[in-house]
Amino acid sequence: MENAEKTPHIDLGAAAERVARLAAGTGDARLGDPTPCPAYAVREVLAHLAGLSVAFRDAARKEFGPTTNTPPGSSLPVLPDDWRTSLPRALDELAAAWREPGAWEGDTRAGGVELPAVVMGRVALDELLIHGWDLARATDQEYEVSEEELRVSEALLTPAEDAAPGDEGFFGPVVPVPATAPLLDRVIGLSGRDPNWRPA
Repeated sequence: MENAEKTPHIDLGAAAERVARLAAGTGDARLGDPTPCPAYAVREVLAHLAGLSVAFRDAARKEFGPTTNTPPGSSLPVLPDDWRTSLPRALDELAAAWREPGAWEGDTRAGGVELPAVVMGRVALDELLIHGWDLARATDQEYEVSEEELRVSEALLTPAEDAAPGDEGFFGPVVPVPATAPLLDRVIGLSGRDPNWRPA
């Protein structure tokens, strides 16, 4: 995370728009389908994306309360009935909130965790990137991410040199991926997912 604090501010717009497109391409018949997150069907991934969009928006604004204080694993996320309109709106607001210079200053909170804002903004990008992949893979949609975004996630997810064997990262134990694999696959492996996962 030290390296993350020294890197420039980033724009979350592309990641937010990508998730919005994936959500729009998800038919109602796919909501019960499995995803790379064993505990989540497609509807729960969408619900988690909706919740984290609001949480990281409020983290950028330093508006602390239930949206920023509640750990994400405290309960199974519930997809709101109006998700087809509320999720894209929350994603737009998330990206806009992190475009404000003050968003990157001081410390902030999301998921009940306090971090420097310059780190939290990168966590927000990583959440959109990884769960966007979950949604794309579960619904058989194309998924393209810029190298710049992937490098941010790679730096965030790579275990520290002094990490104890078996330590879990943000999402779970790292899944080994060949060094020759595409960068997206390597980042997905760092997130604790198998980049070869496909719906049955």
